[in-house]
Amino acid sequence: MPKLGVNIDHVATVRQARRGADPDPVHAAVLAELGGADGITIHLREDRRHIQDRDVRLLREMVKVPLNLEMAASDEIIEIAMQVRPEMATLVPEKREELTTEGGLDVKSNRARVSDAVRKLKDTGIFISLFVDPDLDQVKESKKVGADAIEIHTGRYADARTYEESQREFEKIFESCRLAHKLGLTVNAGHGLNYHNVRQIAKIKEIYELNIGHSIISRAVLVGIERAVREMKGLLA
Repeated sequence: MPKLGVNIDHVATVRQARRGADPDPVHAAVLAELGGADGITIHLREDRRHIQDRDVRLLREMVKVPLNLEMAASDEIIEIAMQVRPEMATLVPEKREELTTEGGLDVKSNRARVSDAVRKLKDTGIFISLFVDPDLDQVKESKKVGADAIEIHTGRYADARTYEESQREFEKIFESCRLAHKLGLTVNAGHGLNYHNVRQIAKIKEIYELNIGHSIISRAVLVGIERAVREMKGLLA
């Protein structure tokens, strides 16, 4: 079964609504670990809308499982990543006006910038993943620029309105995972996955890890983080 990376960004979203101290995403990460999380994922956005610099540094010290830092390929965030040295950095596209990440990184059109970011981060010993759409050309390009892994964007599968549409999107994900694995890339996936749609994706044997945030944190509001994580782990099995 795939490992489970728990994204705790939205714990910080609730905190930032009041610009206070609670709830603390560091505490949430510890509880997610107790619930069985195999990794903790955070996205340090350039506008700092949820996760703050302080969170990144404290989480690096506190969590026992691997820390995955999602980030734009910007000079400022690259510098922070090189200082903090998470186990993994995932390069993602980022728009200031978006509610959440809307799609995969266009590696092909941004080859020079992505290559430079990959090189700098790998030189500091960080394992590098690229968040890409389930597109075979983007998968191939990810390998060319030196990434260690890709994370397949599952958003269109998750947002599908009909069974036929969801199966078309699933096939794209499936083929992209197969190609990435064949090319020697570690295969992760995530975005929009929840307790209702995750099982089919979890059956793809090439997937090493699923990164899931919003649905787990939403469930945690009702039942607590430890239980919410345990329930998701049960579905992956």
